[in-house]
Amino acid sequence: MRVKVILFISFLFSLAAAAQKNLQQTIDKKAKEILPQLIEWRRFIHENPELSNREFKTAAFVADHLKKLGLEVQTGVAKTGVVAILKGGQPGPVVALRADMDALPVKERVDLPFKSVVTADYMGQTVPVMHACGHDSHVAMLMATADVLSSMKKDLKGTVKFIFQPAEEGPPGEEEGGAPLMVKEGVMDNPKVDVIFGMHIESAIEEGTFQYKPGAFMASSDWFTITIKGKQSHGSQPWLGVDPIVIGTEIINALQTIVSRESELTKAPVVITVGKFHSGVRNNIIPEEAVLEGTIRTLDSKMQQKVHGRIRELATAIGNAMGAEVEVSIDTKTLVTYNDPGLVKQMVPSLEKAAGEGNVSEREWVTGAEDFSYFGEKAPAFFFYFGGMPKGADPAKAPPHHTPDFYIDDSMLDVGVKAFCNLVFDYMNMKKQ
Repeated sequence: MRVKVILFISFLFSLAAAAQKNLQQTIDKKAKEILPQLIEWRRFIHENPELSNREFKTAAFVADHLKKLGLEVQTGVAKTGVVAILKGGQPGPVVALRADMDALPVKERVDLPFKSVVTADYMGQTVPVMHACGHDSHVAMLMATADVLSSMKKDLKGTVKFIFQPAEEGPPGEEEGGAPLMVKEGVMDNPKVDVIFGMHIESAIEEGTFQYKPGAFMASSDWFTITIKGKQSHGSQPWLGVDPIVIGTEIINALQTIVSRESELTKAPVVITVGKFHSGVRNNIIPEEAVLEGTIRTLDSKMQQKVHGRIRELATAIGNAMGAEVEVSIDTKTLVTYNDPGLVKQMVPSLEKAAGEGNVSEREWVTGAEDFSYFGEKAPAFFFYFGGMPKGADPAKAPPHHTPDFYIDDSMLDVGVKAFCNLVFDYMNMKKQ
């Protein structure tokens, strides 16, 4: 009797293994078949980029495709976002997949047949527009993933929520937008999301490969403004005024000592960057006011609060010592992008099945920021990098994101589709066991 039980259990295991193998083969086959269409979508979106909160045509393009697949589609989420629901053949968890849709006010220099020559209004100024961060690839890969999973609907043991997000780069001016607004409008509810996955293509990582980090992965992003109110005078008589430009330079230098002399960098990185310095109208007038604007990147909440406090203290003290009034405002734009360690450990094999052995690796922190972090506040999350650099290229020479020369090779985007599909099926199957 015992032998029969063992043989029966072995038979069940072999059936499960065969079913898993067949499922993987089906995903691989369908992802490869849709690759030409995926590339066509990506290049169309690249050629027709739209800025944050203005992704009207992109959203319509996405929604039209999702409706043709027979999904439940909601548009106008967080202004221009699109959300679609795919209910599987069996009940189970709700798995969310996210792609961001917006482009940047950057003029493309890469000579491509589908190069962007689009211009648009940004804060009252006409600017060139380019997908200089790869969001066109994200949209196309998630559209293709929706296509593949829809064709395998009966095999899904749960529900998939596709989130096409606007304004990841930040809404213009005082507008609301991006992931915070999507969360505020309930995108993680109805149905309630159990887990969420996202990926970002990277120009300095070899195509077809993945990189990830458990725990704190990408930095929080805070924007600060320091306003220095001095006393105006003739440029030939500085002793009659209080020069906010000189005071501003002292503050800029002092801010870097917070990083180099006050932050425990072995614990987590800290970056403070002043990106704007506005002051003056003529070369022979000491102005009354100067304004510094910059960003803070941290990967630890306690360090973040300490940095905020020290920026306020240093800037105010330097201004007071030199006879000026200083006002400091700090606005949190994104949280730390945190990957649930248990979820990461559970799901890394799904990436390995998509990319192949040796093509998935753990990396260090990233001081770039992602508003995907807000979704991770509502459900366990796993966000990872996907390579888009041509094979054999030098990562040190790869054009960075947010630059006119940004470039990715789209010939292996099907690997990203396989990753999303594997994550969905594997998570659902684990939860059903």
